[in-house]
Amino acid sequence: MAEQKGFTLWFTGLSGSGKTTLAKTVEQELRKRGLKVERLDGDIVRQGLTRDLSFSKEDRDKNIERVTFVAKLLTRNGVATLCSFISPYREVRARSRAEIGNFIEVYCACPLETCIERDVKGLYKKALNGEIENFTGVSDPYEPPENPEIVVHTDRETVEESTAIILRRLVELGYLEPEADEAVVYTAEEEAEIEERLRGLGYM
Repeated sequence: MAEQKGFTLWFTGLSGSGKTTLAKTVEQELRKRGLKVERLDGDIVRQGLTRDLSFSKEDRDKNIERVTFVAKLLTRNGVATLCSFISPYREVRARSRAEIGNFIEVYCACPLETCIERDVKGLYKKALNGEIENFTGVSDPYEPPENPEIVVHTDRETVEESTAIILRRLVELGYLEPEADEAVVYTAEEEAEIEERLRGLGYM
């Protein structure tokens, strides 16, 4: 088996867009393939590494700086590092990309309305009631990635579909070896596009 190439898979998106759920599923799939994997999650990190930081813009930037440093060390040592952070500012994500090196941005695209409907932790309700300041998507902006390596639409894809898209892209980028018997999973949109192309060629 070839030596594992370290990389950081950086999940960004609004609160409730499915970042942590997807990171956990991708982590399981990578472990099945025998990779060394570490997962850094917003809630976990704030219990230890960044416990002293608030949610002001300055402290949120510091939070990402510390996570970036850890991700860089793990990546350098051949670990697949999965980071799930809202990380709303393009400039800060760009700095993380530059520092880490093998950086793959995964944009969990999901409409704000859907995230509010999910609101697992009740945070949007508090933010809309003015109980939480500087809340991304409500009282603070989220800047979507302009050129992410991977985009998953978590409002209309199943977790399995989004996971398959991420794994397939990792293979294309050379970070993951393809599995000989790996079944290709297409989203409904991709299936429709393929069918349309086949019709155009006269096969259907």
